[in-house]
Amino acid sequence: MSVAFRRESDDEHLEPKFELPIPPGPNLVTLRGQAQIRARVAELEAVLQGLSDEDAIKATRRDLRYWRNRQATMQLMEDSDGARVAFGSTVTFRLNGTERTVTVVGHDEADPAAGFLSFSAPLSRALMGAEPGDTLDFANTIDAIEVLSVRVLEI
Repeated sequence: MSVAFRRESDDEHLEPKFELPIPPGPNLVTLRGQAQIRARVAELEAVLQGLSDEDAIKATRRDLRYWRNRQATMQLMEDSDGARVAFGSTVTFRLNGTERTVTVVGHDEADPAAGFLSFSAPLSRALMGAEPGDTLDFANTIDAIEVLSVRVLEI
C-alpha cells in the first residue's frame, strides 16, 4: 500500500521529549550545592509517589533522572582559604565603577540574580586566582575589574 494512503497516528506529530542537558565538565559543588541536590532528589521522589497523570509521571521521572545523575557525579570541593578567588569564594569587586558581590559555585546552584555564579561563567573565570587589590581585564576592557575583598562562602 502506498504511504499516501496509510493512516498516521497522532503521536507521530508530537514534539519529542528529550532528556535534560547535563552541563559539560565536572560536577563541582559546595556544601550548599550538595544539600540542594540531595533535597531536590528527595522532593522529586516524594512528588512522584503522589502522581497519577501519565504525562506528569514522565516529566517527573525525567527530572529525577537528571538530579540523580547530578547527585551521583557531584564532587564536593574543599573550602577555599579566602586569600584568593577560588571555587566557593565570595568576592566583592568593582566592575566598571559599580561594586558587586558574587559567589563562585557549581552549575546547579548558580543563580546570577542572587549573586551565585557558575564557575564556568566568563566573569567567574576572569576572577579566579585574583587577590584583593588586583585589577583584571574583562570583556576587552583593560583593568575593568578591581577586586576589593575575598572570603569563604558562608552556608
